[in-house]
Amino acid sequence: MLEPVNVLDYEKRARDVLPKSVFDYFASGAGAEVTVRANARAFEELTLRPRVLVPVGNRDLSVTLLGRKLPTPIVVAPMAFQKLAHPDGEIGTVRAAGAAGATFTASTMANTVIEEIAAAATGPLWYQLYVFKDRGITRELVQRAEQAGCQAMQLTVDVPVMGRREADMRNAFCLPPEFTVKNLEAAGHGALPIGDGESGPARYTRCLFDADLSWKDIDWFCSLTRMPVLVKGVLRGDDAARAIDNGAAGVVVSNHGGRQLDTSSATIRVLSEVVEAVASRGAVLIDGGIRRGTHVLKALALGASAVQVGRPVLWGMAVGGEAGARRVLELLRDEFDNAMALCGCPTVAQITRDLVV
Repeated sequence: MLEPVNVLDYEKRARDVLPKSVFDYFASGAGAEVTVRANARAFEELTLRPRVLVPVGNRDLSVTLLGRKLPTPIVVAPMAFQKLAHPDGEIGTVRAAGAAGATFTASTMANTVIEEIAAAATGPLWYQLYVFKDRGITRELVQRAEQAGCQAMQLTVDVPVMGRREADMRNAFCLPPEFTVKNLEAAGHGALPIGDGESGPARYTRCLFDADLSWKDIDWFCSLTRMPVLVKGVLRGDDAARAIDNGAAGVVVSNHGGRQLDTSSATIRVLSEVVEAVASRGAVLIDGGIRRGTHVLKALALGASAVQVGRPVLWGMAVGGEAGARRVLELLRDEFDNAMALCGCPTVAQITRDLVV
């Protein structure tokens, strides 16, 4: 069998490898999945206007983000339950990220504790936080992440309740008993409940996550840590500006991969509005639908500081474990490098708005 040559090849093979309920959990979105499809389609509808006769024999993919120089502008998005994709789970994906020059974001809902993920990391490591009704649990998670050496925190704000993920409802999706939410075991919340007409993750969210999170809480979260805080789940310019006003170091333009509110805007469609509202006062990242190196370039041209990639990394893990995840990230990196060369951009700083129509 021929080796996969792009991310979509890995997705096709992952569908054959993974149990249906697991593939559906990773791949599906909310409602009719309009937003899932729109995320990728919106990138494809943008076209590029390359420059020619620019020397591009030497190219530099590095960026400076949150005060640190990173090898590439590619960040692995936070994703739950990675051992469902492969037994190595987050240990395999964090190693793959480091080898490919990508930043890794560990999820609150990981199947591996943050301390073990940090010990395996060879590149930049961030942490993603869900806010629990029990603020003591929330505070402890932040402290553990900082002590483990995480360099930034993403505060997810678009899950006051879980979106209606119909595939998970049909499959009555729940974690197998051998897998738990490891970071929450000590607090007694490691196991997902078996839902009554809802999925395990949906019931877990309903019972434990804080649905009353508000702007007044952002200052408190920023006060808990020396890590820069990114507010993840922003789709509006006014919300982005308010996040910065309340102490955030930046925002992540995200619709949760289409898994929360169906028919919400494709992220690339609102990126320019958010960038304008932030007005260089903080970082602006974007995720949702990034499947090609040209997508990375388009996002940066529209003002993103970096991009986040989620599902493709899991497809790589499912197909080939750590080596598969590494190869997926290398493909995206190499496609991005190729797009930079063909657009006449030897450095990321030369990826400007006029390249995109």
